[in-house]
Amino acid sequence: MPELLFPLDSAKKFTDQAIVGHNRWHPDIPAAVTVKPGDSFRVHCREWFDGAIHNDDSADDILNAPLTTVHTLSGPFAVEGAKPGDLLIVDILDIGPIPQEDSGPLAGQGWGYTGIFPRNNGGGFLTEQFPDAYKAVWDFSGQTATSRHIPHVSFTGIVHPGLMGTAPSAALLAKWNAREGALIATDPNRVPPLALPPEPRDAVLGTLTGDEYTRVAGEAARTAPPRENGGNQDIKNLTKGSRIFYPVFVDGANLSVGDLHFSQGDGEITFCGAIEMGGFIDLRVDIIKGGMDTYGVSENAIFMPGNTDPQYSEWLAFSGTSVTLDGEQKYLDSHLSYQRACLHAIEYLTKFGYAPEQAYLLLGAAPIEGRLSGVVDIPNSCSTVYLPTAIFDFPLAPSSSGPFQIDPGIGAPRSENKV
Repeated sequence: MPELLFPLDSAKKFTDQAIVGHNRWHPDIPAAVTVKPGDSFRVHCREWFDGAIHNDDSADDILNAPLTTVHTLSGPFAVEGAKPGDLLIVDILDIGPIPQEDSGPLAGQGWGYTGIFPRNNGGGFLTEQFPDAYKAVWDFSGQTATSRHIPHVSFTGIVHPGLMGTAPSAALLAKWNAREGALIATDPNRVPPLALPPEPRDAVLGTLTGDEYTRVAGEAARTAPPRENGGNQDIKNLTKGSRIFYPVFVDGANLSVGDLHFSQGDGEITFCGAIEMGGFIDLRVDIIKGGMDTYGVSENAIFMPGNTDPQYSEWLAFSGTSVTLDGEQKYLDSHLSYQRACLHAIEYLTKFGYAPEQAYLLLGAAPIEGRLSGVVDIPNSCSTVYLPTAIFDFPLAPSSSGPFQIDPGIGAPRSENKV
């Protein structure tokens, strides 16, 4: 096992650990650990809400999830010799739930969760159709996930980090804040908001204190979106065996990682659409000097996915086009066409006995494939959602005998409270 450089005690909060991580992006957050090119090391990661979501049959915790506290990131890890303009090579050697603990109060201890966030607290990809808070808890058995809230489904997890990236430079941070602030200004009262501006409340900034903490907390970027540094990309194929190349913007690169997922469908469509968990990740790092200019990788990460994904050979695919639910034609809107494909899949699954919310949660957590199938045939973009049929314990394809009727069980808990 690689040396554990960032330990987390499951009995303590994220801010009470021996080494404290962070939940914002800023170049002046000090490195927590320094490593050398070629080093391999283990990192513990806390589930993104630090234990605020519980293994129960209530969705009140999703309704009131403390969004200002996320993401709980492990790091930063400074890499000796890394300079702006380099590429940081990150190999994912291994990854899994919280080790040596198979039950307990934290997601990752034998269980994880998926949530539909309410419109007034984050929302999601289909927030207009699903404005309320719901939750599904998943149990882990080895590599397999099942849920009492979405019965008749079982699948192999595609375990991956939802979030990993390097620190921004001061100039890049200022660019983020300016462009996202300009977007917010176009509709400042929108619910959910168009973007998340810097928020000093609940900022965790490693070892910073006093005036320096106050300054950085007021400038630091939220970790919710993906950006030039990688960040919260939620790419389900960043599995064991993946190699990622990150741009370096500050001395040492200052790599951070967190938001581990047991499984996820393309798009993580409910916002908390993956199966969230805490756990461990083993990494190896190296540097390509001057790699950003050499390879033209200046504002994006590139990666070589691992080869440990579950292999499915049979799918049922649903298509969607860029026409709104009320019939308005949009021009090559692939975001809209993917929404429509997801809604078509959800409607189909309800014919077998699932509630719409169960189907929505399933599309976020299960290893679905989302594809841009046509982006040039004006005016309609075409997107598709591929559902692996093997994850269901009943026949999913249409037949002359009609849809098999399942027992939907207790269903997905819904919060009856208001934000």
